[in-house]
Amino acid sequence: MTGRAWKFGDDVNTDVLAPGTYIKLPPEELALHCLETVAPGFATSVQPGDFVVGGKNFGTGSSREQAAQSLKVLGVAGVIAPSFGGIFYRNAFNLGLPAIIVRNLSMINDGDELRVDMITGEVVNMTTNEKIIGEPVPKNLLEIVAAGGLVPYLDNRLNGKD
Repeated sequence: MTGRAWKFGDDVNTDVLAPGTYIKLPPEELALHCLETVAPGFATSVQPGDFVVGGKNFGTGSSREQAAQSLKVLGVAGVIAPSFGGIFYRNAFNLGLPAIIVRNLSMINDGDELRVDMITGEVVNMTTNEKIIGEPVPKNLLEIVAAGGLVPYLDNRLNGKD
């Protein structure tokens, strides 16, 4: 996967990703408010295939799945961070949004072009030609992403489509 990096700091919480004020809106409308308090215009500027690069504890906070859903609705290809809030991590995969653990992201700047291999965990900064190795995404989670999320994955399994 290749896309542009949108870099954020530590402790980006679910209230920033899916503000409670808008939580009852349909997913497509809620997504327009994603990250607006820390990156005004993000939702209208992010392109399908781009990556969100977070700091430590990305997605901390409440259990609202709309946080990961908003990123997915906007076409984000995946989230890369040194660590994730546990519930956000599971929600992301359950919705078919990869969350890739990479401990040191200092070589990635906002706007850099990235190539990401979920199987190996390799992230190549194509802007600077630097390479870092993160944690490979576990096989079972790759299968969930490939199916489009947990519900389609289970549907395929239960109906013999795997």
